[in-house]
Amino acid sequence: MIKVLEPGIETTVQDKGREGYYEIGMPPSGAMDRYSYLAGNLLVGNEENASSLEITYMGPKLQFEEDAVIAVTGGEIPPKINNEPVPMWTTLTIKKGDILSFDFVKSGARVYLAIAGGIDVPVLQGSRSTYTLCQIGGFEGRALKAGDELETGDMQETSVKEGTTIPEEFIPVYKKSHEIRVIIGLCSYRLTEESKQRFLDLEWKVTPEANRVGYRFKGERLNFVEREQPFGAGSNPSNVTDLGYPIGSIQVPDGIEPIALLNDAVTGGGYATIATVISTDLSHMAQIKTNETVKFKAVDLDEALEARKEVRGKLDKIRELTTGKK
Repeated sequence: MIKVLEPGIETTVQDKGREGYYEIGMPPSGAMDRYSYLAGNLLVGNEENASSLEITYMGPKLQFEEDAVIAVTGGEIPPKINNEPVPMWTTLTIKKGDILSFDFVKSGARVYLAIAGGIDVPVLQGSRSTYTLCQIGGFEGRALKAGDELETGDMQETSVKEGTTIPEEFIPVYKKSHEIRVIIGLCSYRLTEESKQRFLDLEWKVTPEANRVGYRFKGERLNFVEREQPFGAGSNPSNVTDLGYPIGSIQVPDGIEPIALLNDAVTGGGYATIATVISTDLSHMAQIKTNETVKFKAVDLDEALEARKEVRGKLDKIRELTTGKK
């Protein structure tokens, strides 16, 4: 059991996500930075869909009531055991009675605490992930609070040795300015050619409205092509007939402040989606903080698939390091 002494700003239970329910309006939720989440599970010998704690900006203070094997991955929010600094991206042991806490965030926005055996919460629609907007999944459908007590699953015997560390070349580095790759579409035809280019040329600033639902960006107004209002669409030039929103879709209501829709966002609606963040860069998006800047870079499908192949290659190397299996 793990006692929550202090909850942090927003600490939730997440796994790979609630897949297969998009058509009924249920977003997947799940770890926003999937790369860091998967790496953490590999470091503690878990199955790759074991539930972890996603920690945002400020970490919790947790007391372990039994021995455990843990790993902390993601952005740099340095962990401490009994007030002594311990490394990230490393297999660690923690003893009964020990207290895990975190220093101030130094870079990135989220870290993942993987615990051997995972967090034992009920499975809902194939996932243990928390969807706070509907108050389902995870621990009572919400972020953790002081006084909560978390059960862990049975720790499987693992060959991962204490002190196993992921090589530096596989650890992302986050600055205050970010490049995020996108595929232009589905409804980019609604923008003027000049605004399409401005979307890619500008450095967009992340507003305080940045969370698991989506990130809003401030820059300049984008203009839409004039048209007659089509049947079934709203009257604003940014409206289209309702369509589905893939995770990472970028919409621009009224042409003001683009919004990148993320893991807990609605699954469809009537705003034009001008671009979609490629799947690998969604993990990067999770590590961007308020007031940092983003420049979007257009890529094609082949480049997006090559980026996915590169990330899978890194995870294969981490899997080989932790399991000895190729």
